[in-house]
Amino acid sequence: MTYQLIVSTMNQQDDSLIERMNISSDAIIINQSNKFSFHETRVVNSTVRWYEFDERGIGLSRNSGLMRATADIIQFADDDMLFTDTYQDDVIAEYEAHPEADVILFSNRCLNKDRMPYQVDSFGRVGRIEGVKFGGARITARREKLLYNNITFSLLFGGGARYGAGEDVTFVQDCIKAGLRVYKSPIIVSTMKQGSSTWFKGFDEKYYKDKGALLAANFPILSRIGVFLQAYKKRDGNYSFSQLLKFYMDGAKEFREGK
Repeated sequence: MTYQLIVSTMNQQDDSLIERMNISSDAIIINQSNKFSFHETRVVNSTVRWYEFDERGIGLSRNSGLMRATADIIQFADDDMLFTDTYQDDVIAEYEAHPEADVILFSNRCLNKDRMPYQVDSFGRVGRIEGVKFGGARITARREKLLYNNITFSLLFGGGARYGAGEDVTFVQDCIKAGLRVYKSPIIVSTMKQGSSTWFKGFDEKYYKDKGALLAANFPILSRIGVFLQAYKKRDGNYSFSQLLKFYMDGAKEFREGK
């Protein structure tokens, strides 16, 4: 069983990211910058293929890596991750132990306590509702299962796209809706810094409209109730319930009309 890591990054000037992330497996690095180039770097017994593209967007970046991947098992990653010394072996072993799994969402630590990821206690199946809790940097998959089901990352959602976040949520939802068997694993394969985002501009009107659009995209029927629940949950000193509800509803409406 072969494995490849797909890393999304921006404006890297050299290959030092490989060491900073402790990459020791075969990998594809998509570096979005202002030019086009390609080179390969050998790491121990592995090959890191480095692509540089003059383009923007996290969904586009992950798709660029996916379409060039060749391994049986692929894992998506962000450039603020530090992988364990055994990450490749751990991922492969989990797939060998669970041949029923098409997609496994692995666990990671986070240095930023304010942005702690959803914690997993035991291996288990992931459904539609729980699936919204996992970020793109936790996704691994059997590559051919994605290809046969024509699953890629949305170019409407995520950093650099029209709607500022959610390409990871939409990807997991698409997997589940297509009938792929999605599981979660408590095995920790990386540590994340989760610092400031290149794309996040604050909890402003656009942020909540984008969340409304994301609800409408993934839960067309439930979103009509979901916007009320989210507006009530997120109300604070900056925005009242009625203001937030309008933002969410405007975003959901915009997505439905565009669709």
